[in-house]
Amino acid sequence: MKAIQPSRVAAPNGPYHHGLLLDKPGQWLLISGQVPLAADGAIPDGIHEQTEMVWTQIEAILADAGMGLGHLVKITSFLTRSQDIADYAAIRKKRLGDNRPTSTLLVVSALANPKFLVEVEGMAFAPA
Repeated sequence: MKAIQPSRVAAPNGPYHHGLLLDKPGQWLLISGQVPLAADGAIPDGIHEQTEMVWTQIEAILADAGMGLGHLVKITSFLTRSQDIADYAAIRKKRLGDNRPTSTLLVVSALANPKFLVEVEGMAFAPA
């Protein structure tokens, strides 16, 4: 995997790469948007709790595929409130560490359930 950071493009505005060149054979895992919905139907309150739950679910999906957070190469995050960006970013940084997947963050008017404050989808790649 090679990070692509063209000098003629502004530096990333956060912990991500503009592009990742995946030049080896391997396996792809596409992760549907994960929302803060527990197996028992509970929805936690607050952006911190909801974000932690979403990332825990992503880790579980990755683990079942034999991967970890370091295999993420693309994430798309959706928030319903711009004031939650800093809290979301702090948890994302804590979970991802030095991994810098390509990333998009959108602030949207609503998600599938009005109680959801965050949703994250992703793509992971494990070289053969």
